Amino acid sequence: MNWKKKTISITSLASFITLIIHIINKCIYFYATMDNLLSNTSGSYYNWKFGKIYYKKVGSGHPLLLLHDLDTYSSGHEWNKVLKDLAKTNTVYRVDLLGCGRSDKPNITYTNYLYVQLINDFIKQIIGEETDILATGESGAFAIAACHNNHSAIRKLILVNPPDIHKLAKIPDKRSKFFISILQLPVIGTFIYNMLTGRKKTDRLFSEHYFYNSNFIDHDLISTYYETAHMETGSKYLLASIYGHYTTINLKHCLKTMTNSIYFIIGGETENNIENADIYRDIMPSIEIETISETRQLPQLEKPFEFMDKVRIFLEDEF
Repeated sequence: MNWKKKTISITSLASFITLIIHIINKCIYFYATMDNLLSNTSGSYYNWKFGKIYYKKVGSGHPLLLLHDLDTYSSGHEWNKVLKDLAKTNTVYRVDLLGCGRSDKPNITYTNYLYVQLINDFIKQIIGEETDILATGESGAFAIAACHNNHSAIRKLILVNPPDIHKLAKIPDKRSKFFISILQLPVIGTFIYNMLTGRKKTDRLFSEHYFYNSNFIDHDLISTYYETAHMETGSKYLLASIYGHYTTINLKHCLKTMTNSIYFIIGGETENNIENADIYRDIMPSIEIETISETRQLPQLEKPFEFMDKVRIFLEDEF
């Protein structure tokens, strides 16, 4: 009888702890999203085969597709400080990638090929003509691959701080697959996700990675990124795929065969950014590189006016 009592006690304790963690998760999501910072903008939805994709179309002129960095914190909000200026000369399509922002967050494995498909399908079905792409971070890798697969649909690529080309070559292994299996657990996995994307982590992300000058970081910006990471519990599936190296892609073969114009805008104060850009240019010598000093990962938010000066040069440089 003792073992039965122990089993019942352990089961009851585990159920109680699980309930407490579930309540904590609910509270975190409630307080993170209570200001509804991303719900104040109008936009449209593209009913893609894997979920609804939120996008906003503004301006007139040659099409320009904006792709934010790939992270559960990220969304089209990344382009807010330059959107109006871009819309003066271009028809701008600002999207929230699948798993991010206001787009759907299905329980799937997010892969590089998934995002390459999304880019090409969005251009074909929504934009409907040749477009330029302005992309940040890992989304730049998807833009290169999309261009490689369908070069006639894309004219120019402007990439902001493209990712380390060597890290992009990583593939899933046993360790990353184990982490994914833990993160995908219904309650415990969600709790781990919430700890990995907490408010203090968001603050550090801005002060150590996104911005060089902390004086340019405002409270609402951090709150918007924190809210974005907690709009739905489905955000954890994207994080699992990123940590599991499912979103990586080997770009070397793409770059060697491309003929499109590619421009890099580099944050000058991020370690190895310039060296990393030079590796890309060693593979494709035609790549042009511009640096914005005293910025890190998001120069479009930290120094929007200087950023726009660089972008205008590239967009106006016909070939």
